[in-house]
Amino acid sequence: MNEKLKELKQEFDTLERQLSDPALLADQARYREAMQRYNELIAVMRTYQEYQELLAAQAYAEEALSEHDLADLAREELATLAPRRAAIERSLQALLLPKDPFDDKDVIIEIRAAAGGDEASLFAAAVFEMYQKYAAALGFKVEVLDSHPTSLGGLSKVSFEVVGRGAYRKFKYESGVHRVQRIPATETQGRIHTSTVTVAVLPEAEDVDINLAPSDYRVDVFRSSGPGGQSVNTTDSAVRVTYKPGTPDEIVVTCQDGKSQLKNKEKALSVLRARLLERERAKAAAEAREARLVQIGSGERSEKIRTYNFPQSRVTDHRIGYTTHALADIMLGHLDELTKALSEAELRRLGEIAGARRGAA
Repeated sequence: MNEKLKELKQEFDTLERQLSDPALLADQARYREAMQRYNELIAVMRTYQEYQELLAAQAYAEEALSEHDLADLAREELATLAPRRAAIERSLQALLLPKDPFDDKDVIIEIRAAAGGDEASLFAAAVFEMYQKYAAALGFKVEVLDSHPTSLGGLSKVSFEVVGRGAYRKFKYESGVHRVQRIPATETQGRIHTSTVTVAVLPEAEDVDINLAPSDYRVDVFRSSGPGGQSVNTTDSAVRVTYKPGTPDEIVVTCQDGKSQLKNKEKALSVLRARLLERERAKAAAEAREARLVQIGSGERSEKIRTYNFPQSRVTDHRIGYTTHALADIMLGHLDELTKALSEAELRRLGEIAGARRGAA
């Protein structure tokens, strides 16, 4: 760990000098890249500095043990420093773990009603509202790309974009099957029903991530049937993009909630790129799974990740065995504690993998 920290300290010092270089300032692309890396290293350097100061204090206290007048104070100091050192070392180990390259990206989230009919659609709408509130609390912007409301006020499907630095880091653990257990409003005998919705969280892909040529897809325009008022429904503003039509790789994306055909096409292509990127990531995850390197929240839609039990006001995340009885708060978008628990569990898992690799080497 010390060798790696020394390397990062040298990189940080070099970047600090380069950022004041006029030649770098003149190249905006390189400057942004250097600034982003510099900001990533700041947290590591601050923790490293704290670690060095603690080691110095610990060495001083150990020297004082040999002095009769100071021995008792030195033992007390060492007893205080030991747990602090362990905590800082854990923090440094977490900071040194490989970072998910998509963490800072915007995301596209797709929610679909699955098993449960109307009740699943109503819960899909509730999950959408939960995510909207969570995004707002984080200062992120939400834009609906495509929605399919039901007659009872639910949503059979909705896709939307969350824009903000770190959006993927905050939402990536939501991918999978969400199960709800509650008494539907239409239930006359008070029976608890179980329904499910699927959630897919896709990091937004850029042109450099996915090479998408115009010959790879077909674009069709049609009149929107979704919400949006007369200005939407009286023009052919809705867009359907079909990737490699008629082949096993076919993907269909629709975008109809915007009033501009051009903007809808742009957003549909953005969703298509995200899906293609996720397809590549899923393939890599399958290969990693065979090597027993699966991380928490792989994003498989077949994976039941969470249960919302309304009669008992309980939310359970099955991946990490996390349970809370603050269901009302969760549905209001207070997902921070849950996201933190999932993130910490993933860091522990990555640490175990890194430790196993070091042991094997």
